[in-house]
Amino acid sequence: MQAMLEYDIAVIGAGPVGLAFAQALRGSGLHVGLFERAPEAAIANPAFDGREIALTHHSQKLMRDYGAGAALEDGAPLREARVLDGGSPFALRFNAEGDKAGALGLLVPNHRIRQELFNAVRADASAELHTGAEVTALSTDPREGRMTLADGREVRARLIVAADTRFSENRRRMGIGARMLDFGSSMMVARVAHEKPHQAIATEWFGHGQTVAMLPLAGDVSSFVLTLPTPRITQLMEATPEEFAADATRRTQSRWGAMELVATRHAYPLVAAYAHRFVGRRFALLGDAAVGMHPVTAHGFNFGLAGAERLASEIRAARDVADTAALLRFESRHRRGTFPLFTATNTIAKLYTDDRAPARLLRGAAMRLGAVLKPVRQAVAAQLMDVR
Repeated sequence: MQAMLEYDIAVIGAGPVGLAFAQALRGSGLHVGLFERAPEAAIANPAFDGREIALTHHSQKLMRDYGAGAALEDGAPLREARVLDGGSPFALRFNAEGDKAGALGLLVPNHRIRQELFNAVRADASAELHTGAEVTALSTDPREGRMTLADGREVRARLIVAADTRFSENRRRMGIGARMLDFGSSMMVARVAHEKPHQAIATEWFGHGQTVAMLPLAGDVSSFVLTLPTPRITQLMEATPEEFAADATRRTQSRWGAMELVATRHAYPLVAAYAHRFVGRRFALLGDAAVGMHPVTAHGFNFGLAGAERLASEIRAARDVADTAALLRFESRHRRGTFPLFTATNTIAKLYTDDRAPARLLRGAAMRLGAVLKPVRQAVAAQLMDVR
């Protein structure tokens, strides 16, 4: 019979948010266990996955605080963001006006964030890591939480935190539903070199039947992000590098000149999620299990970091790691910090991908108003930067 594994806090998922949460608790004296179903090699040396994360100013500070600041060295500054609608002459521009750093944020490869957070957890021994450990059963009672792993091991903890995926099976096991928004399309990301400079400007271009984003990286290279119905994304994934580059050049109307594919392509289904509750009895949700964002703002991981910071601060201040009042305070703070942008992002994504005449008229009016209303643009920029 295998011995029971016992922890103060058991975290399901050693992705970037689970790792960041462990670092947020370092020095607290709490015994933390991380349970990840992937093998250790996959999280110790994560593969390039094409995704670039727009880290806010506060998220950059947290990365440094958590010992993962080395990831920022591979980042590219984001000076301005522009939103275009088809052939409209109007453009929404968001910049860091008045900010000393002169940048809205920093675009950092997702695999580098994951790698450096893993390195930090290992260096600080902030948690015991169990890889290849899939959770098959989960329950809590007034005294403790219990988990069963696929290999038969049992885990007991005073608090269980699920920091897995937006499709979290552990969230479901605890009877917590989620608002799921399936956009019926997929997103493809690919690094491309181009002839014309991007000037550190990110561009989101809503065209007829497609959405294109160009995220500026080092040199004359950008992350090309294309949203289309899934069958068309599949075709582009299978195209030759030359065919793909020609298609990307055509879709962007040569605004950046001729393009060349310089890295692997990756495709992801577009589904957003927002949990009905973030906490339960001796249980809490973090990361995509709590809030899974549409990637149009590249903002999802910022919410994950913010959630880890909020939950850790409430736990540190409470007498019991699973104190009901503390968990409810975390939920309230995290809901206030995420729901407005989650709702706005989904509304924008739906409006700007709807090619019906009423939607085109509405977004045309929004573009014209936004172009002349400076306070609105400043408010959006402040939200994107998250300077505290």
